Amino acid sequence: MNNLNFIYKRHSVRKFKDNDVPLQDISKIIEAATYAPSGKNLQNWHFVVVRNREKIDGMVNVIEKKAYEIVESVNDEELKKGFLRYLKYATIFKNAPVTILIFAGPYPTTGLDVFKAKGATDEEIENLLRPTPGIQNIGATVENLMLAAANMGYGTCWMTSPNFAGKEISNFIGFMKEGYYLAAITPLGIPEESELTSPPRKPVDEVMTIIE
Repeated sequence: MNNLNFIYKRHSVRKFKDNDVPLQDISKIIEAATYAPSGKNLQNWHFVVVRNREKIDGMVNVIEKKAYEIVESVNDEELKKGFLRYLKYATIFKNAPVTILIFAGPYPTTGLDVFKAKGATDEEIENLLRPTPGIQNIGATVENLMLAAANMGYGTCWMTSPNFAGKEISNFIGFMKEGYYLAAITPLGIPEESELTSPPRKPVDEVMTIIE
């Protein structure tokens, strides 16, 4: 168990100290992220590190503006309230000195052309695409990033709720890379709280099946 302690250091952190994060530490964290596995070794990820406070606050404004634009044409008041209620969670990265945006790039699904050539049904195509290996690559790199950050004493929080404004965020920060789109965001900083906890996990017996 002791050898796995670095895993249990990771928690979802939403409150941070004002301390700056040295660029050297950020580079080490990103380097660790790039050592995640990726199908065909395509490494279809790109990291945008935002350290400028005005830019971070600007991203918050972009997300809030997009959210209100979305609900403007919705007549169901309960739906509106439900959507806007979670807006504060989509902008918690504003509490940290650094925001890291993880972009996903193109990834060709193995066998898709063959399935189409053979006249595969929509269900067969859907089953082939369902595992989304390109996004699995991104999940792996984000986890590496967060484990590395936690082991170095920093806090992070895996965020996808701002993705509805992904295009607008990309335009605002000026990051345009062909075929890439915003997949996840994480704040990065020193946790404000010294004692961190995570929600309880399901028992291993509940999530593991052994076939012998």
